[in-house]
Amino acid sequence: MAKHVSETPATQWLKRRKIGFGEHVYTYVEHGGTAESALQLGVDEHCVIKTLVMQDEAARPLIVLMHGDCTVSTKNLARAIGCKSVEPCSPEVAQRHSGYQVGGTSPFGTRKVMPVYVEASVLACDRIYINGGRRGYLVSIAPDVLATQLEARAVTCALPTS
Repeated sequence: MAKHVSETPATQWLKRRKIGFGEHVYTYVEHGGTAESALQLGVDEHCVIKTLVMQDEAARPLIVLMHGDCTVSTKNLARAIGCKSVEPCSPEVAQRHSGYQVGGTSPFGTRKVMPVYVEASVLACDRIYINGGRRGYLVSIAPDVLATQLEARAVTCALPTS
């Protein structure tokens, strides 16, 4: 039986909106990423979604939600959202925008409201596993929550991880 995790800003956000979610606790491994969480939880890494805090050329922050087994083509993302360029934020800047520690970043309940972009194929998954606001803690939800509650805009910018 999974141990209970104390509430995070993300779980509070989900509960306020009456969004049902599953809780999945695993042992956080530094630099283990989605491969490690998928392995420990026995789920397909393609359905484990990374929450990436990035910024455009004017240093405006944005969130990108990507399959765990893919990387973001920043060139395709920039083109899709009408920016000159997009790059990952430094861990310190990402933490300042999101309010979450890197490795525990959730798109729900962020400190700053940021536009959210989701790889279009993520929305085709039956269920997704996404960070619940703490290292070693994922929540499982229906992917349509991303579009309906976060107003995430679907983009095509995935590159397979080689």
